[in-house]
Amino acid sequence: MPSSTVENYLKELFLQQQELESSYVPMNVLALAMDVTAGTATVMVQGLAEEGFVDYQKRVGSRLTSRGEQEALQVLRRHRLVEAFLVKILGLDWSEVHEEAHLLEHVVSERVLERMDTLLGHPETDPHGDPIPSASGSIDRTSYISLAEAPLNERFRVVRILDQSPEFLRYLESKGIGPGAQVVVEAGGDVSGAFTVRPQNLPPTVLGKMAAESILVD
Repeated sequence: MPSSTVENYLKELFLQQQELESSYVPMNVLALAMDVTAGTATVMVQGLAEEGFVDYQKRVGSRLTSRGEQEALQVLRRHRLVEAFLVKILGLDWSEVHEEAHLLEHVVSERVLERMDTLLGHPETDPHGDPIPSASGSIDRTSYISLAEAPLNERFRVVRILDQSPEFLRYLESKGIGPGAQVVVEAGGDVSGAFTVRPQNLPPTVLGKMAAESILVD
């Protein structure tokens, strides 16, 4: 079984590949995400390449092999199922569970994980709307638009929150914005960079451009 450090790199590479919509993740991008120097990230990735988890190209970056992607998806499955368990069963706030799940994803056994999955009713997404990979290693790759791209005065359903910092999640919760919420963008997209968003049956709230881009809807 890969070490927790290896799992963290594989998971981050998968997430960066999805975010950048690019085959290869530049080493400086990966190093920043892992909070290490570019040299440290490069040494680690070279080791992962030797083990068959990663395809590394000097001065280009790295990408997961099929083996690496399957391992990354299993880590994501554990992380997101644990998040769902902590929120729905243990009653933790959705703003608190990311770090807890990050610790538990490396130690929870497959037997316990499958019991969690059954108890939760086999959820398709975690509390933030992130898709939970299946036990076989498949994942929903549906693309959604963000609130910053949504046409004005049309109703949309929030499906996913990309920025999962505790402060941001608590702010959204206080405004009634989260996965499943119905929202309308009443104004935005001008030089001010602000978006006025009205959740159904609630007062409108103003979000900055980065915040609006972090909220995916359909």
